[in-house]
Amino acid sequence: MKNYKLTLVGLAISVIVLLGTIIFDLDLSESVVEYMQKFERFELDEFTIPTLIATICALIDLTRKQKFQKIEIEKIKIYKAMLSSTHHILNNFLNQIQLLKMTAEDNDESPHETLALYDQITKDAQRQIEALGSVTSVDEASISASVAPQSITKKHSG
Repeated sequence: MKNYKLTLVGLAISVIVLLGTIIFDLDLSESVVEYMQKFERFELDEFTIPTLIATICALIDLTRKQKFQKIEIEKIKIYKAMLSSTHHILNNFLNQIQLLKMTAEDNDESPHETLALYDQITKDAQRQIEALGSVTSVDEASISASVAPQSITKKHSG
């Protein structure tokens, strides 16, 4: 229904005009012809149809431009959400790597645990980037949900 809003408005106006002409016994086409004949002496009637055509074309162009602008605004929102999500992933990765480095510098006793933690951090970042790249529903909520850290939620829930 939303896509046919103007069609429904036009149909409603047409029905109202039709009912008005039937109820009040009006002949609109004759009224329009009489009205146009009043302007015949000024030769303004020749401008009516071209003006009507130009106006209709201008309205169509404005409608298309507005639709195009709405699409472009949505594209920008999606791009910003993707960019923000990518920054989120990379910032988390860099923070965790920095933490890992500080832990490794303080603790030389467990290099295997440090390497395992490094592998986990790298896999998490890789998983988030792949999830971001495979988003099927391109909207802000889906993009944000794709980069939600699973390893943290697993640790808190378990």
